[in-house]
Amino acid sequence: MTEKRSIFQHLALEFVTVTEVGAIAAARWIGKGDKVAADQAAVDAMRAKFNEIDFKGEIVIGEGAKDESAELYIGEVLGKGSGPALDIAVDPLECTSSVAYGRSNAISVIALGPHGTLYKAADSYMNKIVAGPKAKDVIDLEASPETNIKKVAKALGKDVREITVAVIDRPRHEQLIKDIRAAGARVSLFTDGDVSMAYSTCLRESPIDLLIGVGGSTEIVLSAAAVKCLGGGLFARWQPPDEKHIARLNKAGITDFKQTFTADDFVKSDDVTLTATGILPGPFASGVNFAGDHIHTETIVLTSSPRQTRVIKTKHIV
Repeated sequence: MTEKRSIFQHLALEFVTVTEVGAIAAARWIGKGDKVAADQAAVDAMRAKFNEIDFKGEIVIGEGAKDESAELYIGEVLGKGSGPALDIAVDPLECTSSVAYGRSNAISVIALGPHGTLYKAADSYMNKIVAGPKAKDVIDLEASPETNIKKVAKALGKDVREITVAVIDRPRHEQLIKDIRAAGARVSLFTDGDVSMAYSTCLRESPIDLLIGVGGSTEIVLSAAAVKCLGGGLFARWQPPDEKHIARLNKAGITDFKQTFTADDFVKSDDVTLTATGILPGPFASGVNFAGDHIHTETIVLTSSPRQTRVIKTKHIV
């Protein structure tokens, strides 16, 4: 094992303390209807904990540009400043609305890679398709839902009627949902949580076989990190919804909206890790549980080299 790889695995485990404090801080706002306060609580807790760790990381996916966020902004350097430069993609609270209204799938999540390897995604939308290891070679962003479903069913040894496709519940997906049902497959609608659903396609015990649809571009990098750690496949293409988004992407140097990206385009290294603590129950982990004299958290740590999944359950005595 190289020194670099040992550093990545070490930091992935160190980051458990970061996602734990973020998850606990956000969980105190579950069901209170204030997603902004929940997100800010997670941001404050995580930033303070990041800077207690001996490393040097630059945020490439975060809370927004420096003029949009005072903490965990894109370009912010975290840690005590030692060691090699690293890229960080962080979402202190993935699924803010889920926390605000007490739904599911909310996590606090960090992806880590060598400097210059995590894609600096502008904030817009991308059309994507994700599948697990057994079906990664048959999915095609250009193909119809019916074609993808049939090929995935064959790859998984399932009947088309047994295939379940996760689709985020938005009006823009009305025709997609009709097409999936017309193909004979099942639809699993979710309100928020692109990263969790991408992750779930790669789990053998998960009922989700495919993720299809248009979602946030910043989440795609975190999804790619999870998929790459688990050996799945992901394809995506820019799909800006209006002229404002087109102008934003053009300003970021993005003018080709026909290019198809893979997980390797978003994560250009075989050394990537992802650490995620559950806030509300979902595919990654159970949610934060306040149990009187202690707080229970569950965290998943994924590494790509070597390919490992660790489940860490922690009892925080209060």
